[in-house]
Amino acid sequence: MDLFSRSWTVLRAAVAELADEDFEQPSGCAGWLVRDLVCHLVIDAQDVLITLATPADTEPTRDALTYWEVTDTPPTGDDPLDALTVRLATAYGEPRLLRFHLDDVGSAAGRAAELADPARRVRTRDEVLTAGDYLTAYVMEWTLHHLDLVAHLPNATEPPAEGLAQCRAMLEKIAGTPFPVSFSDKDALLVGTGRRAPTDAEKAELGGFTANLPLVLG
Repeated sequence: MDLFSRSWTVLRAAVAELADEDFEQPSGCAGWLVRDLVCHLVIDAQDVLITLATPADTEPTRDALTYWEVTDTPPTGDDPLDALTVRLATAYGEPRLLRFHLDDVGSAAGRAAELADPARRVRTRDEVLTAGDYLTAYVMEWTLHHLDLVAHLPNATEPPAEGLAQCRAMLEKIAGTPFPVSFSDKDALLVGTGRRAPTDAEKAELGGFTANLPLVLG
């Protein structure tokens, strides 16, 4: 729960620090500018609020790892929902409006997470999880999208180290094998989720594991 709050707070602060012109730069998400990614974060915050306000009385069907649907096909930006996000982002017109909405809804999502009982069951995507597992899964969402945010903004604030470390450990459990120790946590996440291609040297270290990549989480 603490890491959810830490990761989300640092991500929102990174967005707040962006210059207006940064919103027109490409993000690490295919087909999305930074403004589109920030709009997606607003939608993510709404999802957190909706899920935490949707109790369930049945046994959990997923946990923090199995919450994710894993494919080997990176998104292209052509999905109808992705295209809708781009249109919504454009409708804001000015970066300050996006910043305001993310701060407003994002702060509420953060407070809701702090107040949530980790053992309480919640429903989302037709699945049931404990609130604690749901929020742990969302550390991965915040961390990967923070990497997407700063992909082409070298002066922007990076994700917290503890979030990168936990997400690497989670991705390794999903993959069923660890990444080479020479990989930084950031590189393990970027290469592991298909956000960048491995170098020849990295492929050699990955060995047969390369065939299982990327692990695209959705």
